[in-house]
Amino acid sequence: ELGKRAPRWIRDNEVTMCMKCKEPFNALTRRRHHCRACGHVVCWKCSDYKAHLEYDGNKLNKVCKDCYHVIIGCTDSEEKKRKGILEIESAEVSGNSLICSFLQYMEKSKPWQKAWCVIPKHEALVLYMYGAPQDVKALATIPLLGYTVDDTPKSADLPHSFKLTQSKSVHSFAADNEELKQKWLKVINLAVKGETPECQNELQVN
Repeated sequence: ELGKRAPRWIRDNEVTMCMKCKEPFNALTRRRHHCRACGHVVCWKCSDYKAHLEYDGNKLNKVCKDCYHVIIGCTDSEEKKRKGILEIESAEVSGNSLICSFLQYMEKSKPWQKAWCVIPKHEALVLYMYGAPQDVKALATIPLLGYTVDDTPKSADLPHSFKLTQSKSVHSFAADNEELKQKWLKVINLAVKGETPECQNELQVN
C-alpha cells in the first residue's frame, strides 16, 4: 500500500527523536519533517529523498530513506541490525502492554520530568521509559525484580507518587491521580516479586 494511499501522519508532539536515525530533536535540529509515504516524523537528513506517490497523482514527494528504497524497488543490502533492548519502538510495546501512561519521573536529585512509561505483556518484569508515545527508542529500562516499593508520597506537590528502591538505586514516579497510581502499583507489586498478573487484562490508559 506504500505510496498508493495517504498515510496517517504521526503528530510532531508524539515523538522526541527522528523515527529513523533516532537523533533527538533539540533546539539546533528541531526541523521535523513528515515522510509523505509512511507518515513518520523524521529529521532533515532522513527526509532527503523523493519518490513518485500514486495517491498524489504520481507527483514527486519527500519520503524517508526506507520508503524510498521500497517504492523504487531497491533493497537495502545492509542486514538489519538486531534491535537492542532500548530500540524497541514505544508504539510496538504500548499496543501490547499490561499498562502504559505518562508518569512524572525523578532519579536521584535530578528534576522531575514527564516520561511515557510502559510495562509490556511479553516482558512483564521490565518497565520501559520513553520521551513520547511514538518514540522508536527507550530512554531507559528498569528490570523490576527485587525492587522495594514505597507508595508513601514524600511531597505535597506530588501526592500520587511512589518510589522504587534497590540498594543505591532509587527511582521516583508520580501519577496524575490516585486511580492511575493504584493501577501501576498493582502491576509493579507483582513484578518486583517475579510474578505476572494472572488476568492479562489491559490496564492501558488512553
